[in-house]
Amino acid sequence: MEVSGHDRTPEELYKVFGTDENGLSDSQVESNRKKYGPNELPAEDGKSLLALILEQFDDLLVKILLGAAVISLILALFEDHDDPTEQLTAYVEPFVILLILIANAVVGVWQERNAESAIEALKEYEPEIAKVVRQNHRGIQMIKANELVPGDIVEVSVGDKVPADIRLTKIYSTTVRVDQAILTGESVSVIKHTELIPDPRAVNQDKKNVLFSGTNIAAGKCRGVVYGTGTNTEIGKIRDEMMETEAEKTPLQQKIDEFGEQLSKVISVICILVWAINISHFNDPIHGGSWVKGAIYYFKIAVALAVAAIPEGLPAVITTCLALGTRRMAKKNAIVRCLPSVETLGCTSVICSDKTGTLTTNQMSVCKMFVFDKVEGPSPTVHEFDITGSTYAPDGDVYKSGTRVKCSDYEALTEIATICALCNDSSVDYNDAKGVYEKVGEATETALTVLVEKMNVLNTDKSSLTKKELGTACCHTVQTQYNKEFTLEFSRDRKSMSTYVVPNKPTRSAGGAKMFCKGAPEGMLDRCSYVRCGTQKVPMTAVLKQEILTRIKSYGTGRDTLRCLALATIDNPPKPDDMDLENSTKFIQRIGVFDETESTEGLAYTGREFDDLTERQQVEAVMRARLFARVEPSHKSKIVEHLQSMGEISAMTGDGVNDAPALKKAEIGIAMGSGTAVAKSASEMVLADDNFSSIVAAVEEGRAIYNNMKQFIRYLISSNIGEVVRWVSLF
Repeated sequence: MEVSGHDRTPEELYKVFGTDENGLSDSQVESNRKKYGPNELPAEDGKSLLALILEQFDDLLVKILLGAAVISLILALFEDHDDPTEQLTAYVEPFVILLILIANAVVGVWQERNAESAIEALKEYEPEIAKVVRQNHRGIQMIKANELVPGDIVEVSVGDKVPADIRLTKIYSTTVRVDQAILTGESVSVIKHTELIPDPRAVNQDKKNVLFSGTNIAAGKCRGVVYGTGTNTEIGKIRDEMMETEAEKTPLQQKIDEFGEQLSKVISVICILVWAINISHFNDPIHGGSWVKGAIYYFKIAVALAVAAIPEGLPAVITTCLALGTRRMAKKNAIVRCLPSVETLGCTSVICSDKTGTLTTNQMSVCKMFVFDKVEGPSPTVHEFDITGSTYAPDGDVYKSGTRVKCSDYEALTEIATICALCNDSSVDYNDAKGVYEKVGEATETALTVLVEKMNVLNTDKSSLTKKELGTACCHTVQTQYNKEFTLEFSRDRKSMSTYVVPNKPTRSAGGAKMFCKGAPEGMLDRCSYVRCGTQKVPMTAVLKQEILTRIKSYGTGRDTLRCLALATIDNPPKPDDMDLENSTKFIQRIGVFDETESTEGLAYTGREFDDLTERQQVEAVMRARLFARVEPSHKSKIVEHLQSMGEISAMTGDGVNDAPALKKAEIGIAMGSGTAVAKSASEMVLADDNFSSIVAAVEEGRAIYNNMKQFIRYLISSNIGEVVRWVSLF
């Protein structure tokens, strides 16, 4: 039984499961376990080896070849040959055909076994331990996660993996952040709360009062009631959708089936005609006057004719072409996991691409910033800067009007760098194995850390530093100027984060304690009394505030839709003893989906808007639209379904668990090399370099392979037709 959690109050869920804040009793736990089952994804009942082997022969052309080989073998066994060489030659053809079919069956079974691993990979996201509150036990009890049942009261904190789908009831920290990228594709951790979300049709991204099984707690501590376990979790629904998705035959397999059907009809007619035409010769003296011997002789002729007509080399040619194509694609960073998908690429007509982690790098970087230059008069002026570099590598420069600037020349930029370095709990680390810089903590804060490295306001000498040291060298220099006393974490009410710092006297003699803040501009502006202008602190006016809001609006709308942050300083903060510390209640990547001035009306839909369309309107939207936002796994599968219903050959790209059902449903699923094991296992191809352009190169290669195979097949068929004509001409 499936129960929703986001649109119910904790009290309503308590009533549904017969629990309260003190948890379930042992008898209730046992009862609920019998009712809802264990909290784990059931292992897939894979097909037996025999069933997989038999499936490989469930093909018309293969059956014809197999039948011809068996009949040829039987006739060879019962046929008398005076010459031993002739006897041996009679066995060659059936054995060659059988060897080809066996080799193809082995390849097919191996591919099937690989495909089954996609669902098994989901089990990697199941945690082993859960912290639960139950009536008959004191305090927090540690149990195996698969022993959880709906109605259990579970506690999680930073670093924990969520053991089930949980409706939040209490938050013990200033804020709770959850990394749920594997499920929703969101590039940054999500802030959670306990308020009711009354919309029963809310998508997973909007369920801010729910923790999803398999996701990770990035910050905070909270408690909630379990309402979904096992297959009744969101990740369980993905598993079920993958189970229900049947593998579609590739265009090549469909064409071979059609060819086999037509060939079988033609061969059957020719063989029957050849045998029937020679009925009058069954009693010829050459057969010893025996009608039966004559019938068998001409039956052997008909079988030989059938074998001659069948291009027995076709499976071997196809396998060889695909295998060679696989090697060439691997050199272009496209690793093929399923041979037939090589040809499918050549037939692809539509590519459906996931965005985060696929088109974009799932990284954030600062690309613009501004500070005030002059504030006198009716129109204040600003210094606006552009920053290059779009990854977590500390590579990039700061430009003003196209000219590279030295950030230390601007007092306001020095203050910006100081705030970015100190009002920050994240960092960047160099991964030696991958040769890339990776975030440690929040993506937004990591982007600010990288900005400090690019600005280098204290002119840190980097000449002799290792790559690992280069990632945080400038930040470390700035941080040594102050001692961080405490942090006020980001909260939904304040929408900002603050740090209280004291100057490190040995390195900085001037100035006293300060508070550095960063947060949403709208909330920060209402709390600011002054604006920093060069070295001056000038009063905030309505004109200055409007100028800031206008620029923020221009950054946050249009084609860029940049995420905006305001940075601020409290020069004379209150003393810590006077504060109530217990009650502290994008990255750009222009990918060319739309032109700068193009209207997006009718060309972009959210998952919710897509659901509101009729079936016919959905098909029209899929054929017309270029972008779908805030979608769930079911939406992606539906989009692929509609494309297939219109006769399109679809390729689907993705990297997360949420992409797996659509990857499996599409004619060819393409996973990112840096993606999840689930996505890779559900796909037919993996991009080793995570580069979308590699798909284009792979499609070109696929089309070349497809053309080569057509030439081979034409050659084989023409050769076999000539053989059939030669046999028929003998009669």
